[in-house]
Amino acid sequence: MCDKMKICVKEMKIGLQIPYFNYQDGTELISPKLADIVQTADKNDFYSIWVMDHFFQIPHVGPADDPMLEAYTTLGYIAAHTKKAKLGTMVTGVVYRQPGFLIKAVSTLDVLSLGRAYLGIGAAWYEREAHGLGFPFPSVKERFEMLEETLQIAKKMWSDDPTPFKGKHFTLQEPLNRPQPLTKPHPPILIGGMGEKKTLRIVAQYADACNLFLFAGTEVLKHKLAVLENHCKTVGRNYDEIEKTTLGSVNLSKNGMSASDIVKICKNLSDIGIEHAIFNMRNAHEITPLERFGEEIIPAVADF
Repeated sequence: MCDKMKICVKEMKIGLQIPYFNYQDGTELISPKLADIVQTADKNDFYSIWVMDHFFQIPHVGPADDPMLEAYTTLGYIAAHTKKAKLGTMVTGVVYRQPGFLIKAVSTLDVLSLGRAYLGIGAAWYEREAHGLGFPFPSVKERFEMLEETLQIAKKMWSDDPTPFKGKHFTLQEPLNRPQPLTKPHPPILIGGMGEKKTLRIVAQYADACNLFLFAGTEVLKHKLAVLENHCKTVGRNYDEIEKTTLGSVNLSKNGMSASDIVKICKNLSDIGIEHAIFNMRNAHEITPLERFGEEIIPAVADF
């Protein structure tokens, strides 16, 4: 048996997040380079592919005016160039789209990808971007209220219930959603963030997956998982039903990290109950790092 904080994980899955589109080859080459990246990831058994749902590049990744593609258009493009990988945003800020539109977009992605969509969502944080493009950016309290209502609307629309929804922030007179997603009972809901009082409580109540930040370190991640488990007990949810994912950056290169370094990271994550490690790489566009993941890392971590 596994102890309380060492959940037995059947298989460690590896995902790819793509947060960069500045390939230094010009805007006209973004499309073919992105196709090359995602096709290589798909062929090399990456379980999932994610894009940020941002309109400006985010701080600590690059200048705000770096190239950034709209997420759901991009995911549709990626769906057409892949066959196996799950697809989602890491993650959509709740202020960016009206809930009915968002759920329709995810449902469409799921249908056209033959059942490969996630709904990745969070309470939003990038205030400059919101003000820059005219999105509402209310208080933290209100954004979490909007998040909870959006999740209620998602469950309603995905249960094929077109009766009216009236909440504090959103009113939908006829939340009709046809066609319904292929994924049953619905595309998995992934909530990003590590806030203990609100975010992880909402994960326990509504989500199929959580996403935590790798840079926080193993001890912090163990603590966050324990908090999530306590929230699950409070709301009567089976903690083991929730997919535990992380997001982090790696540099697989001659002068950076080795494949064994990344395998060790995955082993440490698996030991605390993480089952889906999502990585971004500044050099993914070089393609070789993706191939090395497929040859050296993904097979090595599959049995963790």
